[in-house]
Amino acid sequence: MREVIRETSIGQITRLVFGRKDLFPYPEELPSFQLPASLSTGGPTVLLDRKLDDELKKQDAFTSCVEPSAFSTGTVTPFDEKDLEAGTSQIWESSLPSPAVVGNATPKGGVASVQTIPVSTTPVREPVIVDWYGATDPANPLNWPFRKRVFITTQMGLYTFAVYIGSSLYAPAEADIMASFGASYEVAALGIALYVFGYGLGPLLWSPLSEMPAIGRSGIFIVTFFIFTMLALGASLVNSLSGLFVLRFLLGFFGSPCLAAAGATLDDMFVAWKLPYVLTVWSTSATFGPALGPIMSGFAVTEKGWRWSGWELFWMAAPVWVLMFLTLPETNPDTILHRRANRLRARTGRSELISKEDLKRAQMSISQEIVYALIKPFQINALDPAIFYTTCYASVLYATYYSFFEAFPMVFSDMHGFNLGESGLPFLAFLPGLFIAVLGYIGWFRLMAEPVMRREPPPLYGFPEARLLPGVATTFLAPIGLFIFAWTSRPDIHWIVPIIGLTILFISIFIAFQCMSFYIARCYPKYSASLFAANTFARSSFAAGSILFSKPMYEKLGVGGGVSLLGGLSIVCAVGMICLYLYGDRLRARSRFAQSS
Repeated sequence: MREVIRETSIGQITRLVFGRKDLFPYPEELPSFQLPASLSTGGPTVLLDRKLDDELKKQDAFTSCVEPSAFSTGTVTPFDEKDLEAGTSQIWESSLPSPAVVGNATPKGGVASVQTIPVSTTPVREPVIVDWYGATDPANPLNWPFRKRVFITTQMGLYTFAVYIGSSLYAPAEADIMASFGASYEVAALGIALYVFGYGLGPLLWSPLSEMPAIGRSGIFIVTFFIFTMLALGASLVNSLSGLFVLRFLLGFFGSPCLAAAGATLDDMFVAWKLPYVLTVWSTSATFGPALGPIMSGFAVTEKGWRWSGWELFWMAAPVWVLMFLTLPETNPDTILHRRANRLRARTGRSELISKEDLKRAQMSISQEIVYALIKPFQINALDPAIFYTTCYASVLYATYYSFFEAFPMVFSDMHGFNLGESGLPFLAFLPGLFIAVLGYIGWFRLMAEPVMRREPPPLYGFPEARLLPGVATTFLAPIGLFIFAWTSRPDIHWIVPIIGLTILFISIFIAFQCMSFYIARCYPKYSASLFAANTFARSSFAAGSILFSKPMYEKLGVGGGVSLLGGLSIVCAVGMICLYLYGDRLRARSRFAQSS
């Protein structure tokens, strides 16, 4: 029990405030602790990122027809989000006193013995890498009990749901805000647009911060989500429209770490062939959250006014924050090893004890970190056709999804006479679509993809384009669903027919996002974290824009014409998915960023 409390935010704060490490001690702080033999002597170190080093060793093992797990020296996960640039390892090596050969590694993160090749007679105190104590080290997130990992996954789902639902809880309140503040529709709609833009902008900051060993993920989650909860309270009490809009933007910005690092948290705990299952389940909280918002707040706003939408967000966020504050541990392996190295230095007085990620970052300037975290993703989007396509397709799908917040009142209130509360109920059409998509994708992965990933070497784990097959099979469901909705949104056609079109649409949207995310993570492991952040920024910016231009577009073209226009765009994107499936291997072979076989 002490170990569980020690890893949480309240445990860390207790240790810090009272200055009593004996309350929740780490193994390194116990009198009986003995320094592992591998740390007793040091030597020069090849400064490669742990995950990249593991990937290269595993590929060499497959080339030699040797079991790859025998060459693994660290935590291997599919989303290689900590590598920065293929050439960085050469920079690090040139700054070290002498090269080395690393061998005799133990499987699954065991401590490797280091054999050095001396090339200099100059006496230098070489760094000694602090790693896992063995293959079954309980501090390694991959070795945590399954129930603990499921519990953390559940917390990430609740957290993500609370943030995402906040975007659409506001939608039913727009009319009351217009009446209360004398605002136009375009102004009132900024409440959703600024929120969505805020959680698209935030990952550009929170994603690289969460990868820093000295910061980690859980601290960012706890601090930013506390601010989010307080902002939700403020948005329920504010008395000015400008103040409300500022708070709505900040809500999105401080809620965005769930986009920036929640997926990486799951990546920390699950191996490559199990991660897609938990990511798929976690994604349901992000995709279904906005759909439930109008349903939850529609009836309440009708009776209590626009402030009630803010109160509902606060009541939902506060308990989730308390749960995370009391029970969420740090999952970033680099942060765990960074803290272990600090404790070992304090225990032994040996300054050469250091984690591998700290040693790498010590040679890196702030300008380099900014370039790799912020500039490199947009450079890849501009120069790599595959990444540019996935960004455009995700933006079109996301903008289409959010445009329905403006289309639904026109169809179901104006045409079919739904009241404010009832007008949100058609969003329940996404529920059966989500159910079908999740079951179909997980079933395909279990039968077709997982067996391949288990026997193929990382980071590609086989032919990556094959993972796009579900997206290819369902890609034309998006235009079909959109055209059904567009051409049946009429007073003389029963309202269930356009809802069926929405269900078909959502199957395609969900599977397309899963396939593209998995494809990027496998083919661009060194840049995946920052690429996902850039993708989130692009699609959220498009969605924010769609919230503002959708109603004028529907008023000018009609709901049928406006949604048909979106259907035409989705056809173009569907053709792109097929081309990526057929020619993606050729694009990877020509790309200077992608991993190619």
